[in-house]
Amino acid sequence: MKRREFITLVGGAAVSWPLAARAQQPAIPVVGYIRSGSRVASAQLEAAFREGLRSEGFEEGRNVAIDYRYAELHYDQLPAMITELIRRQVALIYAGDIPTAVAAKATSPTVPIVFRIGGDPVELGLVGSLNRPGGNVTGVSFLSSATVALRLQMLHEAVPNATVLGLIVNPRNSNSAPDTREAQEAARQLSLELHVANAASVPEIDSAIASLMQRRAQALVIGGDAMLTNRRQQFAVLTMRHGLPATAPTRDFADAGVLMSYGASNVDGDRQGGIYVGRVLKGDKPADLPVQQSVKVELVINLIAAKALGLAIPLPLLARADEVIE
Repeated sequence: MKRREFITLVGGAAVSWPLAARAQQPAIPVVGYIRSGSRVASAQLEAAFREGLRSEGFEEGRNVAIDYRYAELHYDQLPAMITELIRRQVALIYAGDIPTAVAAKATSPTVPIVFRIGGDPVELGLVGSLNRPGGNVTGVSFLSSATVALRLQMLHEAVPNATVLGLIVNPRNSNSAPDTREAQEAARQLSLELHVANAASVPEIDSAIASLMQRRAQALVIGGDAMLTNRRQQFAVLTMRHGLPATAPTRDFADAGVLMSYGASNVDGDRQGGIYVGRVLKGDKPADLPVQQSVKVELVINLIAAKALGLAIPLPLLARADEVIE
């Protein structure tokens, strides 16, 4: 064999061996990440989810891929979006709220599903029990109904002269009925008048608040719902325009300019959700993973909003705040 032919043969082998080895490497698992809301509003939650994944040894782009899907509040599109993820043969589906979790459960009885929701997964039919979910679904839950009563009580502390309150809920959310009952009972115990307004779509938020103002509402409780959360900037503008002190379930509202927020930490919930996704990717079965209860709650008070509304927040309430925005 001539020297030039030998060099060509060796050089060709050096190129082909790595290519062949790469071709034989198994594809990395794909996680179908889906939410009913807007991606613009979910940057912190995505980051927390990836943090949870990393704690289990999975890093996006290295040994796991994430296919992000957002319905942008078009709930009717969720089944088709989930079906598309299943066709892509994702390793599992991460459902970031109640509408996506319910749609995923109804669409796939076999693909593993990890949810992160603010509600009772047993009542929603997602799992058989919290300790032994059974089936292909498990996840993280923060039971949010009880916080509605606490939010109303704290709002009463912040605005003690307000005797007429409004509650805005999305009637399409399964939590709206228990939230309403909790708020009504809390208002009754405090001898407050409570009016409930429904907003099932973005255009209805303006009309809902307008109807509450016609009924002389002096303060507002905002119910927990993805559609409402995605319009937190709108709520900040409207509550300031109407001089309406308001309380909401997540700190996003206080950050946006609403007076105060109290509720479960969504960021902590998504971090725990990422951990559970990592465990399923390692081989744990959803049926054997108890539903995790996210118990971290936070009270955030926006003193800039308080000043604009002409309010002096009582010191005992300020002392209980986890964060004060000044």
